[in-house]
Amino acid sequence: MPNEAKPLNRVKVNINGEDYYLRGTASVDYIKKVAQYVDREMFNLSKDYPNLSRTRIAVLAALNITDELFKLKQEYEEFLATFGDEAKD
Repeated sequence: MPNEAKPLNRVKVNINGEDYYLRGTASVDYIKKVAQYVDREMFNLSKDYPNLSRTRIAVLAALNITDELFKLKQEYEEFLATFGDEAKD
């Protein structure tokens, strides 16, 4: 039954002092972990830049997290270029 839909999990999380209800097919623990990561990033930015609006804090957090993602993707591509054939064996 490959076309069987995964059940949606609904999770209440708190990010930067506001509650959000998130839904997704990922596990509840995973959704909470992702939300905690975003919350921590926003909290740290709020401490470092207390005069910035919530919107600017959110945009900076998104940029920082996206930067991390892009760097990890680049490292992964470099790893595959170096060890790709070895990893397939």
